[in-house]
Amino acid sequence: MIPDPSFLTVRDLYVQFKTEDGVVKAVDGLSFGLDRGRTLGIVGESGSGKSVTSMAVMGLHDPRYSEVSGEVWLDGENLLTATPRRMEALRGRKVAMIFQDSLSSLSPFHTVGSQIGEVLTKHTGASRREARERAIEMLARVGIPQPKLRVDAYPHEFSGGMRQRAMIAMALVCDPELVIADEPTTALDVTVQAQILDLLKALQEETGSAIIMITHDLGVIADVADEVMVMYAGRAIERGTRREVLKAPGHPYTWGLLASMPHLATDPDSPLRPVRGTPPSLLTLPSGCPFHPRCDYADRVPVDLCSTERPDLHPRTGHSSACYLSQTVKDQIRG
Repeated sequence: MIPDPSFLTVRDLYVQFKTEDGVVKAVDGLSFGLDRGRTLGIVGESGSGKSVTSMAVMGLHDPRYSEVSGEVWLDGENLLTATPRRMEALRGRKVAMIFQDSLSSLSPFHTVGSQIGEVLTKHTGASRREARERAIEMLARVGIPQPKLRVDAYPHEFSGGMRQRAMIAMALVCDPELVIADEPTTALDVTVQAQILDLLKALQEETGSAIIMITHDLGVIADVADEVMVMYAGRAIERGTRREVLKAPGHPYTWGLLASMPHLATDPDSPLRPVRGTPPSLLTLPSGCPFHPRCDYADRVPVDLCSTERPDLHPRTGHSSACYLSQTVKDQIRG
């Protein structure tokens, strides 16, 4: 069981891709929920299923190459059973996505203002003049200097941080109720990154939107998320509030992610402590817990449970982790 909020509920989501080598289980039975005005941080290594999950919520997987099943309820409507025409109407208006690479996501042949205005025209029927005025307003809203001049600029004339702000303006021009931000601060310097995160938080307070923040950076999660879900091999392996997951993590994988982060108090000459090994192939997942081949504590669990039985998140709404280690052993390990 998972929380059943009134806004977003994902139940038993599966996303599979057929390849010449077999079926890739990119998302494998994922469930989570999110209320309005809240931010869910989804964290994990590359290949854990974070972006594939967001694409499924947006209805962007091509059915010719993928198989998506389960339920994605948004404000009482199951998006996985919606028609392509209905999803087209919802995208941008009800749910919007900020993509990772703003340069490739923006058309180089059209001005930034025309691309922002096109979203408004498509969903509201606004005139060209109204769309241009709204684009200027949105550029000012996201902190672009001289918006009346910048509205006619092309993406290559913007810096990386400005392009990302323009992407946020495009995503929010119709005031969507759910915003999915997929690595929105990747490749930005720390100052611009902080500005982008502050902007998203301010806009959320202004509009009351729900945000899914997808990242591999636990520092970003610590800054913006209300709740955190840790993914590994297409599954949720830990879930809880930000404080619960970051201050008292219950899964060895989360321990490893936290230990691999540099800290200001750490000796700058000390080596980083990465999670050993590599993520498993999604074509041939190991039996039992998918993390057990990389786990330093699997031998602390009796009768080889880790390698034979798949652990699931505890069926309660609070902090839980998919791990067979007893709480006593976890406390001993964590000191």
